[in-house]
Amino acid sequence: MEQRGECLAKVQLLRDQFENLEKHTQWGIDFVDKYTKFVKERCEIEISYAKQIRNLSKKYQPKKNSREEEEHKYSSCRAFLATLNELNDYAGQHEVIAENLTSQIVSELARYTQELKQERKSHFHDGRRAQQHIENSWKQLEACKRRFERDCKEADRAQQYFEKMDNDINVTKADVEKRAFSKARQQAQLRHQMAADSKADYSACLQKFNQEQNEHYYTLIPHIFQGIQDMEERRILRLGDSMKTFAEVDRQVVPIVGKCLDEITKAAESIEPKSDSQLVIEAYKSGFEPPGDVEFEDYSQAMKRTVSESSLSNSKGEGKPEKSSGKGKGKLWPFIKKNKGSGPEDFSHLPPEQRRKKLQQKIDDFTKEIQKELDQRDALTKMRDVYIKNPQMGDPSSVDPQLADISQRIEKLRFEAQKFEGWLAEVEGRMPTRSDPPRRQSGLYDGQNSTPVSNSCAQDRESPDGSYTEDPSSEAQLKVPVPDFDDEFDDEEPLPTIGTCKALYPFEGQNEGTIAVTEGEVLYVIEEDKGDGWTRVRRNEEEEGYVPTSYVEVCLDKDAKGSMTYI
Repeated sequence: MEQRGECLAKVQLLRDQFENLEKHTQWGIDFVDKYTKFVKERCEIEISYAKQIRNLSKKYQPKKNSREEEEHKYSSCRAFLATLNELNDYAGQHEVIAENLTSQIVSELARYTQELKQERKSHFHDGRRAQQHIENSWKQLEACKRRFERDCKEADRAQQYFEKMDNDINVTKADVEKRAFSKARQQAQLRHQMAADSKADYSACLQKFNQEQNEHYYTLIPHIFQGIQDMEERRILRLGDSMKTFAEVDRQVVPIVGKCLDEITKAAESIEPKSDSQLVIEAYKSGFEPPGDVEFEDYSQAMKRTVSESSLSNSKGEGKPEKSSGKGKGKLWPFIKKNKGSGPEDFSHLPPEQRRKKLQQKIDDFTKEIQKELDQRDALTKMRDVYIKNPQMGDPSSVDPQLADISQRIEKLRFEAQKFEGWLAEVEGRMPTRSDPPRRQSGLYDGQNSTPVSNSCAQDRESPDGSYTEDPSSEAQLKVPVPDFDDEFDDEEPLPTIGTCKALYPFEGQNEGTIAVTEGEVLYVIEEDKGDGWTRVRRNEEEEGYVPTSYVEVCLDKDAKGSMTYI
């Protein structure tokens, strides 16, 4: 019984070990799946990051036919464009990381996991089959043993019964008793034979079980356990190799990423502030010569006279200095405002240098278009010659309408180019040279010249403050000479006062016809704003002129306008 219990304990222990190994190997497979999921999520992050980097680079790329393309003539803008391009390549390296991780780790581990599951299943199937076989052998041995025990007991009982009948003195020698006695003896012999057979079976079964048990515990089970151990060690080694690959995939792109960063640094070092500044100067230089010295205008003669109505009228009529081409107040040309809108076709709203560049650009564009049309005409002419030589290839007359259209377009383009060349020649002829003496004009027109707007430069359209008008419609209004402010003060009688105004801001009044005011000063209004943005005011009987309407708060008299008006 003790030996039997020991065997049962060993069988139970072995079954427990198989269960523990099953749990551990399943955990190992789950761990491989866990690591595979980790790498897969890393790939998704890399792809998402690369996509965001590409979108960022695309977002800041210059749009075609936009101002941003023109800005890339500056070295800083070109460096930024190079940075965007390198950043796009940088994003590509992260896509390479995701691709390599997917192919070298995720896909490989997924395939290996399936193989691992099949191998594990095979090992434990062999183990369960061996375990089942040894358990069946044990049960068979137990059955043989119980049968041998039962037969021995039956033989003992039959022997005892036979001996009892043989020793019974009261037994008669009748035939019946003889037959019973003979039967008992035969039964005892039979039972002894059965016991002997059971013994032989039990012995053979025991020998077979011991042999199978020895093979089970010393050969088969160690072989299965060794297979499971080898499987686990390969799994662990494969997982370590995957972790090395995980790092190696990143390491492979490090040189390329470093090269991208080096190119970004190189682009940053290529920025040339002096060159960019020179480009700005070339792009926006106006071509105007600096103004000359402002002439002194002596108004002291009018101040020496006695202030009276007659002297006031005389001072306005007789004491006014003569006009000349070099009037006192000049234009503030450095602060000229650009005319809003596309401007006239001849770019006359631009300063001379800018106008020359625009005209030259238009001429270059026309030259390219003409060359394109000429190339197309040459191609059609060759095609027509081929048709003439080989009529089966086509009708030569079918090309004539296209040639006629191209000729018309060429003539039209040449006409336009000649028109712009004329304007360019005009600009280059009117642009002052360094040797010309500087002179300073004032007013809308020179006293001796009233050139139409279409053939005038930008200085022919200025407001009293020296800036360009921002109203495109004023171009048509300037086609007739406009009198200077000085001419408006030549009235015989002073204008009556129609109200008062208070200066909201200081105004220097440097241009001809304007008057300087200080903040908070109260002046008399003698003429309303007529839509040009200027209001005529008077400080005293001798000082009057124009101030910007937006600089003053005007209050008109009720008698003059019928109602009180504030601006």
